Amino acid sequence: MLTEILVSLFLLIGCGFMLIAALGLVRMPDLPMRLHATTKAGALGAGLMVIAVGLYFFGDVGVAARSAAIIIFIVLTAPIAAHLIGRAGYFVGVPMWSETVKDELKGQYDTHEQVLLSPAKGDKDAEEQSDRS
Repeated sequence: MLTEILVSLFLLIGCGFMLIAALGLVRMPDLPMRLHATTKAGALGAGLMVIAVGLYFFGDVGVAARSAAIIIFIVLTAPIAAHLIGRAGYFVGVPMWSETVKDELKGQYDTHEQVLLSPAKGDKDAEEQSDRS
């Protein structure tokens, strides 16, 4: 009885986070914001649903191991995929939202070599920015 309540709770919360991710994909104005919404909420929602599956089949070691592997895979790959998609979007020139306040890559990205340029010597703003990170 308690197991079914926990499984239902994890499934409902996971579905809620997936709904938030879908709404973020539709409502956010530009690519980086959409990636942020879908990566965070989508990974958490999928993870909670997989935890629910693992709880439902608690006695089966194979299902528990697969559930743990899936959660680890999602947590490790979702941020990397979002970073690569964001970098590709920036490289091809996907427009940013008009109210974006800061573009830290502007003037720092070599489009031919596809690498970040190091800050110029004597550029105190760029050096301070690199020291903070």
